[in-house]
Amino acid sequence: MPGAEVSHAADPTVVENVLIAQALREMAVLLEAQGDNPFRLAAYRNAAGSVARLTQPLREIYERDGEAGLDALPGIGTRIAAAIAELLTTGRWQQLERLRGQADADALFRTIPGVGAELAHRLHDELGVDTLEALEAAAWDGRLEQLPRLGSRRAAAIRSALTELLDRRRALRPHRPDQGTTPEPPVEMLLAVDREYRERAAAGTLPRIAPKRFNPSGEAWLPVLHTERPGWHITALYSNTARAHELGHVHDWVVLYAEDDAHHERQYTVVTAARGVLVGQRVVRGREAECQRLPA
Repeated sequence: MPGAEVSHAADPTVVENVLIAQALREMAVLLEAQGDNPFRLAAYRNAAGSVARLTQPLREIYERDGEAGLDALPGIGTRIAAAIAELLTTGRWQQLERLRGQADADALFRTIPGVGAELAHRLHDELGVDTLEALEAAAWDGRLEQLPRLGSRRAAAIRSALTELLDRRRALRPHRPDQGTTPEPPVEMLLAVDREYRERAAAGTLPRIAPKRFNPSGEAWLPVLHTERPGWHITALYSNTARAHELGHVHDWVVLYAEDDAHHERQYTVVTAARGVLVGQRVVRGREAECQRLPA
């Protein structure tokens, strides 16, 4: 779990609370350095203070009451409750690791039953996804089955194992009447964020992080943008996958992480179309038909 070292003599349940509070504080520090919304920074700082003051283990609350129990704690809220749940169930916080430049989708995908190191690497680099939810979407919309040398039977087995894994987490989430009804962000908005990101990255006005992968010198070269749009918070980064490097598309493929007001995150990749009627234009992968209907 992320965080500074704590004395091994301490009560393990207390240690876990301390480490989670430290992770929340680190998120606030990173978001501040990357120019995010001050209200989001304050939310993470307030949540860190609330967790640090708790006398009851977060794990005990989560196992008894699920995410709803975490959400009910002072200063937590649904977004941070979900982050704490991820830390408690996996020992990782993918969003924090991403903003550190240390995201390891390969290790995350190896937690899926039946997925080994080689396949985990292919899922990340060839599909361009780095969260379990984004991989689940690829499993249901046909992209996973189209992966070379995978086959429909293995794709179905991965889809089943992944859904079972995520359903166990969802069972501990609070039920909301509007859950699952939020539409996807408009492609016009995604393309506008893509344009802003690439223009500001080219101008050198964005903060940069040092990704762990494909960066032996440790250089802080990867620009990051946090931006607000009506109903959405979006983080934009160039794609730092093996496939993007292999094809020379690192500075063409832009990955967008869009979080809605219910704090559900969706992942999209924007690229320059290499064929078809949209050749040469920026398109959102998987939503090309919508891009085609946009005014010229």
